[in-house]
Amino acid sequence: MLAIAQVGEAILNRQVQQVTEFSATLTQLADNMLESMMLAKGIGIAAPQVNQSIAMFIMASKPNERYPDAPYIEPCIVVNPKIIACSDELVSGEEGCLSIELQRFVILRHEWVEVRFQDLNGLEHQQTLTGFIARIFQHEFDHLQGITLYERSAMQTESSFGEDAQ
Repeated sequence: MLAIAQVGEAILNRQVQQVTEFSATLTQLADNMLESMMLAKGIGIAAPQVNQSIAMFIMASKPNERYPDAPYIEPCIVVNPKIIACSDELVSGEEGCLSIELQRFVILRHEWVEVRFQDLNGLEHQQTLTGFIARIFQHEFDHLQGITLYERSAMQTESSFGEDAQ
């Protein structure tokens, strides 16, 4: 099992590098990340959370103690992701993070996102994700930008203060 970085570790606040080499090493890292995520009862994990500064994350949702109502989706390895469109509608939902133990945050996310990414073979995929799966994608995508739930929560609080002041 890989050690999961915790808030306060610098790796979690850095932007990552794009993946340029699709190799057995990348596949092994993905396998190790998936194992670590499953053991920690997560539904997603990003490379920075295991001290790797590359643009890769895994989404693998199923009901568990942390997310009893989570839908079941097969593990999806996401490499070099981009959000190419998103809904104007924002939806509030509770989120946790493997890098912030024992805390939950209410976070606004886009209801749907249109995304483009590569798989472990370098093949490109484009999908529209909705609801809970869109939320997972946006959460993990934030990790690749160096944004944790602390920063995302603070951004939402600051923007709501700004709107109230007008």
